[in-house]
Amino acid sequence: MSGGTSGFHNAPFTRAVVFACAVTTVLFGVQGRSSTIGLSYQDVFKNFYLWKLFASILGFSSTPELVFGLCLLYYFRVFERQIGSNKYSVFAIFSVTVSSLFQIITLSVLKDPNLSTLASGPYGVIFASFVPFYFDIPVSSRFRIFGVQLTDKSFVYLAGAQLLLFSWKHSLLPGLCGIIAGAIYRFNLFGIRRIKFPKSVASFFSRLTLSSGATPPASGRSIVGSIPSHSNRRTEVSQPSAPISDPPEESIAMLVSMGFDTNAARQALMQARNDLNAATNILLEAHSH
Repeated sequence: MSGGTSGFHNAPFTRAVVFACAVTTVLFGVQGRSSTIGLSYQDVFKNFYLWKLFASILGFSSTPELVFGLCLLYYFRVFERQIGSNKYSVFAIFSVTVSSLFQIITLSVLKDPNLSTLASGPYGVIFASFVPFYFDIPVSSRFRIFGVQLTDKSFVYLAGAQLLLFSWKHSLLPGLCGIIAGAIYRFNLFGIRRIKFPKSVASFFSRLTLSSGATPPASGRSIVGSIPSHSNRRTEVSQPSAPISDPPEESIAMLVSMGFDTNAARQALMQARNDLNAATNILLEAHSH
C-alpha cells in the first residue's frame, strides 16, 4: 500500500498531519492518558475542554490504531497530489469539522451510557478519503486468495475496516461520520469543492516540516514535456513497434479530474500504453521532479 511516489513529495499538509498525530499520540501515551482523549457527552455538554477537542482529532488512543491510521493517511496523500495542497487542506478541515459535528449531534441524541467516549484520532479525514478512493482510484490488478477474488484496493479497504471496527461502536460512529463528510464534499453540497486556501498555506506546511527534507509542492502548471521516459519501465513491452491505440476519452477525463493537464494526461496514457494506474504514477513522478 504505497499510493504512488514514495515519501511526502508534493504532500506537505499530509506530512504535517501525520507528524502532529504521532506527536500527540506519543505525548498522551507517555502520560497514560491516551484512553481519555476521545469525545464524550460529558465533555461536550457539561465540561467543555477546548484542548480535548483538538486532542481527540489528532491523537489515537492506542498504538495499533496509530499504525493503521498513519498508514492510511500516508496512502491517501495521493489526493493532495491530485488536487493540490490548497484544496486538499480545505477537504481535510471540512471533513474533520463536519465529522465532529455529526459525532456531537449523535452523542446528544443517543445519550447512550455505553457510548460514553468515542475513539480519538483523525477519523474524519481518513474515512472521508475512502469516498474519492472508491470513485476515483482505478483497480489495476485482480487476483484470488483461497478462491476469493481481490484487487489491489482490497488491502486498503481491509486496513480501513480494521480501524473502523477496532473499538466497535466507539470507533464505528466516528468512521461513519467521516464517510458522510466525504460524501458531502464529493457531491459538492454548498459548493465546498470550489473553495481553496491561498498557495501560502501549502508553503506554510512545507516550511513547518522542512526538516524532513521533502521537496516543496509542485505548482499547478502543465507538465507536458517533463514526463520522464524512464518513470515506469513496467509499461515497456518486448515489441516497441506495436501500434498503440488512442487513449480512451474516459481515461483522459479521469486524469484531468485529478488536476492534470489534458495534453499531459494524453501523453502519459500513450507512454503507459493506456494503463490508467501506470499513467497516474508517471504524472505524479513528473510532478515530484
